[in-house]
Amino acid sequence: MATAKTALDEMGSKGDFKRTDSIFRSTITKDGEFPPAKDRYHLYVAYACPWANRALAVLYMKGLQDVIGVSVVHPTWAQTRPNIEGDVHRGWQFVDPEKVKTVTSAQQCGSFSTEGCVPDTVEGCRFVRDLYEITGTPGGKYSVPILWDKQKRTIVNNESAEIIRFLNADFNEFATNPSLDLYPKALRPVIDEINLWTYEINNGVYKCGFATTQEAYDEAEGNLYATMDRAEEHLSTRRYLAGAAFTEADIRLFVTLVRFDEVYVVYFKTNRRCLREYPNLFNYTKDVFQQPGVAASVNMAHIKMHYFTSHEKLNTYAVIPRGPGVDFSSAHDRDRFT
Repeated sequence: MATAKTALDEMGSKGDFKRTDSIFRSTITKDGEFPPAKDRYHLYVAYACPWANRALAVLYMKGLQDVIGVSVVHPTWAQTRPNIEGDVHRGWQFVDPEKVKTVTSAQQCGSFSTEGCVPDTVEGCRFVRDLYEITGTPGGKYSVPILWDKQKRTIVNNESAEIIRFLNADFNEFATNPSLDLYPKALRPVIDEINLWTYEINNGVYKCGFATTQEAYDEAEGNLYATMDRAEEHLSTRRYLAGAAFTEADIRLFVTLVRFDEVYVVYFKTNRRCLREYPNLFNYTKDVFQQPGVAASVNMAHIKMHYFTSHEKLNTYAVIPRGPGVDFSSAHDRDRFT
């Protein structure tokens, strides 16, 4: 049997984190295998996961809640095959909060609320791993988000960068906010270029946190903060990354920034400078958080619970720090650009 993996297994020979590509990359097209339709697709997410957060934010912003169903995993990873000897994989689990009020970590530490979880109402799966195995994928990284085709019982796509574009453009006939375009044609070259360099922040926090050698950490931390500084300077002359227009580039960067002080500064050792010490980035993050639909996609309790209770190597006893409790709903100064 192929060995199931998590992000902690994606390591290079020098102790550096090397993220692997998503494997399901089909598209939503009117004349294709997966045409846009109401009630045909289901989105599996974790509030905790920044990549899944992208997809959920766009779904809410576009007003697709009644078009595409959503299931939300519990933030604490569980052993997915506890009865199979030698299978030590830990991953996302589905829990019905009406039936189960708390769960413990895989290392049997702590008791964590199931509030906010939404069970798998489509396939009735216990773990996200089960969905991948329905498709005949016995190994690999069982990640979210997943865009699932209920009709064909398969994964359409598990790459967040592509899912947000499907949600942005391909379901407009069903959306309550079809006029919102997060990837306008005129700005696509600019957005694509911004996405390339801001990915160094999205992925850079993980490269810091999962590094297993000082050399790998030092390189990752240097690249991360060089890019943070670049973003701070970039946002000193414009409200959003691509200028006056709010785009997918802002969602992509936001999901990392909103987690920065609450998780990454402590957990991933990105403590050279907090988000709150960057005036432009901090106010920008509050601005994005306050866009219609975005705040509903952010569940800080789930975010902190996941990181601090799921990785035994990084936090053996699953103790969750209380602070800092950043208020992203407070006033910002970004309207000075309008």
